[in-house]
Order: sequence, then structure tokens, then C-alpha cells
Amino acid sequence: MPGSEDVFAVVREWVLKAENDLTNATHTLKLRDDCPTDTVCFHAQQCVEKYLKALLVLKGIRFPRVHNIEELIALVPKTDRPELSADEQERLTDFATVTRYPGIYEPVTLSDARTAVSVARRVRRSIRSVLPKSTTTRPKK
Repeated sequence: MPGSEDVFAVVREWVLKAENDLTNATHTLKLRDDCPTDTVCFHAQQCVEKYLKALLVLKGIRFPRVHNIEELIALVPKTDRPELSADEQERLTDFATVTRYPGIYEPVTLSDARTAVSVARRVRRSIRSVLPKSTTTRPKK
């Protein structure tokens, strides 16, 4: 694949950003009752979005600048598509858009936040199984 190192470098960048979002969500969950659940869900959505974009870059598929999980997952070839129900896709998209503004969404429960992180981890596992190992290794500091 011509220019594959350039492609792999971009994939690595998306993966690193996705991992940072998942780390943020996971650590914030440890606050339990003091947890800002909407923030956890936002970062879980961002993790899923960025992993999808990493996969699309690897496959050479152009994608729009959107936070819409349904729109992004539709671009992924069926054979590489992570399992996400329509409800999960819609919920994740809402976490990136609706919950960013006060007064227009229902409160996000701690259970919702835990579920969002669980979904993000599932998508992460699925996509990482398709990505070349060289794109998923964290660079040494």
C-alpha cells in the first residue's frame, strides 16, 4: 500500500486521541456519586467516534466532520463494522451533541455513564482487532 506509513501515522494519532478520551472517562467514573456523568458520556462518545475515524482512515474512506455515530458507522465496511445497536449509536451521538448544552436533556445517571464506557470499550476492542499493531502501540515518552 503506497504511503502506508503516512496512513498508519494518521491512524495512530486518532487512536491516541481515542485512548485519551477513554482514559479520561474511566478515571472520572471513579468519582462515583461526585462523577460528572455527562462528561464521562461525552468522552466515551469521543472514544467511539475517534476509533471509527481511525478505521475509516485505514480503509481510505473519506468522512465528514461530524459527531454523528450513525453516519460514521454507515461508512465502515460491514465486515469491519463494530457491533453497535441503533439505540447505542443514537445515544452516543446525543452524548456528543445534546448533553453539551444545559436545559435540553435528561440528567445522565451513573449507570448511563458506566454503560457508555462499556460500549466504548467494546467498540475499542472490535476496531483494535482490525488495526495493524503498529498503530495501536502507545509511543514512549
